[in-house]
Amino acid sequence: MKPLMPHECPVCHTRLEVTGLVCPSCQTRVEGRFSVNEFAALPPEQLEILRLFVKTRGNLKEMERILGVSYPTVRARFETLLRVLGYESDGGADVAAERALVLEQLEKGEISADEAAELLRALKKR
Repeated sequence: MKPLMPHECPVCHTRLEVTGLVCPSCQTRVEGRFSVNEFAALPPEQLEILRLFVKTRGNLKEMERILGVSYPTVRARFETLLRVLGYESDGGADVAAERALVLEQLEKGEISADEAAELLRALKKR
């Protein structure tokens, strides 16, 4: 299996651009600056949430069961995915309220410190 395409520069963390394509059959190369759709540019953790959302046919309660986290955690991850994609979220909850929710879940042991850090980083990017 081929490794996934990196999404950000390992040095400065700027989003990488696609500048070349290669035919695996005849090795023809096409070079230029190409845009990718919003799904192809998702970071791995967001792509995994999208895949699970599609797999469960949008059932957040089923995602909760599969991920083994609370419903508010699933909802927060999904809201983050919507923001990363540039879509408006339905809830419109403000950052302070979501930050408080993340910290509450961490305190209750519903999410790990790594999950909390990921969610808080996503909130900072807004």
